[in-house]
Amino acid sequence: MKHSNRHNPATIDRPADAAISATPPATASTADIHRRVTPATLIVAIGIVFGDIGTSPLYVMKAITGANPTYDRAYILGAVSCIFWTLTLQTTLKYVVIALHADNRGEGGILALFSLLRHSRWRWLYIPAAIGAGTLIADGVITPAVTVTSAAEGLRDLYPGAPVVAIVLIIITLIFMLQCRGTGSIGRLFGPVMLLWFTMLGVLGLCSIHLAPGILAAFNPIYAVRLLSMSPEWFLILGAVFLCTTGAEALYSDLGHCGRFNITWAWAFVKVMLMLNYLGQGAWLLWLHSGTGLMKATTALPPANPFYGIMPSWFLPIGIIMSTLAAIIASQALLSGSFTLFSEAIGLDFWPRLKINYPSPLKGQLYIPLINTFLYAGCIVTVLLFRTSSAMEAAYGLAITITMLMTTLLLTFWMHRRRVPTWLCVIFATVFTLIEGVFLIANLSKFMHGGWYTLMIAAAVTAIMLLWRRANIVRNKHIDFVDFSESYPLLRDIAADREIPKYASNLVFFSKSPAADKVESKLIYSIVRKTPKRADRYWIVRIVADDAPDTLEYDYDILIPGLLVSIEMRIGYRVAPQVNVYLRQVINEMVEAGEVKLTSGYPSLAGRDIPGDFRFVLIHRVFSPSSNCSPSDRRAMTAYEWIGRMSVTPEKAMGLDTSSLTRETVPLIINTQSPRQIRRVIRR
Repeated sequence: MKHSNRHNPATIDRPADAAISATPPATASTADIHRRVTPATLIVAIGIVFGDIGTSPLYVMKAITGANPTYDRAYILGAVSCIFWTLTLQTTLKYVVIALHADNRGEGGILALFSLLRHSRWRWLYIPAAIGAGTLIADGVITPAVTVTSAAEGLRDLYPGAPVVAIVLIIITLIFMLQCRGTGSIGRLFGPVMLLWFTMLGVLGLCSIHLAPGILAAFNPIYAVRLLSMSPEWFLILGAVFLCTTGAEALYSDLGHCGRFNITWAWAFVKVMLMLNYLGQGAWLLWLHSGTGLMKATTALPPANPFYGIMPSWFLPIGIIMSTLAAIIASQALLSGSFTLFSEAIGLDFWPRLKINYPSPLKGQLYIPLINTFLYAGCIVTVLLFRTSSAMEAAYGLAITITMLMTTLLLTFWMHRRRVPTWLCVIFATVFTLIEGVFLIANLSKFMHGGWYTLMIAAAVTAIMLLWRRANIVRNKHIDFVDFSESYPLLRDIAADREIPKYASNLVFFSKSPAADKVESKLIYSIVRKTPKRADRYWIVRIVADDAPDTLEYDYDILIPGLLVSIEMRIGYRVAPQVNVYLRQVINEMVEAGEVKLTSGYPSLAGRDIPGDFRFVLIHRVFSPSSNCSPSDRRAMTAYEWIGRMSVTPEKAMGLDTSSLTRETVPLIINTQSPRQIRRVIRR
């Protein structure tokens, strides 16, 4: 007898149970932001999505002039032209126009993109997905450090002896300390502050263009082509130019927060403001090296950063404050994105289960203590190791280039699966692989100047992801399933055998079986042979990871009326598996429908309509050294045991009541090779 029920996750999470807060409901405003484009939703998008790319003017032009301190007019025109066309081709065309359509029920990012492809025939695509996620995390480590440092360095134009490193460390520490509280109380300020920030960028740039109106010629791509074809240091130039688009991947990852239409319309405003500021900085640099600019510079030392150079002296303190606020908001957005990325990685079997807190009712607001500590340590080491934004810029950009290449690869397969004409898929893959390949070659020049640092972080994260997923594949492949129906008579006999002590009124097991008619042989072994477990009712709960991010549904099969029920829970990769809470909801609905009775089987309790107790049994499979498997499988299982030390226990990960739980350890024996046969010696 099969029954089904489907629930919207926004409603299934609402009961007044304390544990239910682990999966906060989506608010009405969150749902509306995906359907409507209003001034309010656009401001929210500006505050959440564009923090990373919006703070790029703090350091891009400074990095470009640092690549060639003896620059001339052609150099500046070519560099600004490179910025414009990079933002147009890479950010606008690839990410805003194309990638935002590759959403999984409204969610974006490289792992959301992979989830659309993971059950396709291209099983190996988990490798580029892990590489892209690992390099994106490495970018998340260095971005807050370089952004906050670039903002704080403006203090040296006011106070040359300002302790910038100490100030940056304090700001970063405060940012990470606030993560456990969420951004519910201050998040509403992000949009207005970032709107003011982008307006400031545009106004400052517009007011500076008159210093050298010829900078407008930079819209002509010929200046970019000339610079790159004639300059011997083209790779240094492109490495600096690439910094203007590093936030594009974060833009795609934030799709679920604001929706495609809001991001697209907000980007039109953001891009105009960014380009006005880049043009203004370029005009200021041209003016500075003209006769008038040099004469002005003899009376006062010009700022080292063109971003602060276009500010009037009276506005500089305001500009530093706004830069710091924007850097903090950008850092917060990146941290939230990193937490979300790890949450998705856990749901997609790329990472072991970690403790996840939900400090705010806002959609996407989550906090992972272990990851927060890791990112904080990485940011502090970055600041202490490089100390200046110029040194950090040398290490910045290499990892995120690899992320973009992996996204291009996955997008190509996604387009092919969506039946986009093959010739269009080939053009897309060729154009963006060429663009990002050139950027990668350019950024490889940064390897010895700090690029090794981000690649080291990326390699460590990627290795853990690949090892964990590989180990899970090996473990799941060697689970022995048997026909459940063959054990039905035995289960009836055990339930009726009064010689066997009653283990619990309701006994709940968890199974990885893909169907209700199959079950692990170890589960039958636990009920029948390890310790015979008599119960009034047996519940088999199968948790199925769904490709959609917010799925929260169930159905059930009554296998033996009054005795055995199999429940399948389909849980999206961004939903916390609070199984204890969901199971209570499912059983309550079954009781209301008259499908089951929960009255205790003990006569003294049944006469008073007292419900029976529940006990959970978790079967933990431990790799057995006696396994006769390949060296690669053995290494994978060893890595699984080692990496698993950072994870929370399965009962905590599933939100189970530990006071009524039994955890049984059974050996996982993997025999993929014929064992050597022992030979009897016959004595004479």
